[in-house]
Amino acid sequence: MPTIIMIADSDDPRIQPYRDIRERDLVGREGLFVAEGRVVLAMLLASRAYRPLSLLIAAHRLEALADLLEKVPDDVPVFAVAQTVLDGIAGFPLHRGILAIGRRIDTPTAEELLERLPARADILLLSAIANHDNMGGIFRNAAAFGAKAILLDSDCCDPLYRKAIRVSVGAALLVPFARIPREEKPVDLLERHGFAPLALSPAGSMQLADLMPSARNAVLLGAEGPGLSPDLIARATSVRIPMAPGFDSLNVATTSGIVLHHLVSRGELEGAG
Repeated sequence: MPTIIMIADSDDPRIQPYRDIRERDLVGREGLFVAEGRVVLAMLLASRAYRPLSLLIAAHRLEALADLLEKVPDDVPVFAVAQTVLDGIAGFPLHRGILAIGRRIDTPTAEELLERLPARADILLLSAIANHDNMGGIFRNAAAFGAKAILLDSDCCDPLYRKAIRVSVGAALLVPFARIPREEKPVDLLERHGFAPLALSPAGSMQLADLMPSARNAVLLGAEGPGLSPDLIARATSVRIPMAPGFDSLNVATTSGIVLHHLVSRGELEGAG
């Protein structure tokens, strides 16, 4: 178990990375990210793709977190502060009382990530998903339904943004992801690795209920409003989710959960047959 370092001054330079985290989220962290809360910290400590650099904890939470702190590497500093000092450092009341600074240590290219996947796999390919709540929700659904990876185009927001990690309940640290280079044609990439591209669109040519999944499926999701580009839809099997008359729009995170549930359910039926 690492040594606990008590901090009394919110201006202590050792806790500088935690200061004003809301404002700093807007400008990036030079490859680092903030993990918040017990569940997210547990996932960070269990991950092989990420490493904690330090922890900042409200002193009154230390006893309750003793089992988790035993898993912190000895060379990772654990700073403890009074709750009022912690709130002052963060810039807002931090009720969870737990923060960590982490670094991603496994950063595969999109090509490398697909090469790692098993013969049967469902993945997501996201285009221009810029809302961090949606990004977090998609990662949470991906983890819940066993998606093996998520690919992001260059216009997607960062899944390791603090709010995205929090909304994902730590799944952003669990589901492997990689960015597709802007010059890469996404469907070409998928086809090289044997993935059937499925483009979700209100004008899809077939209903989701009629879709029989392949061994490898890639669910293509676009931003709410503009959706996927016509070029992407044209090169994929376009799929729609029927809705009540006069309404044809679902939240993109909700859509991801519905489609992944269908793939898992149909895949299990196929396996049983």
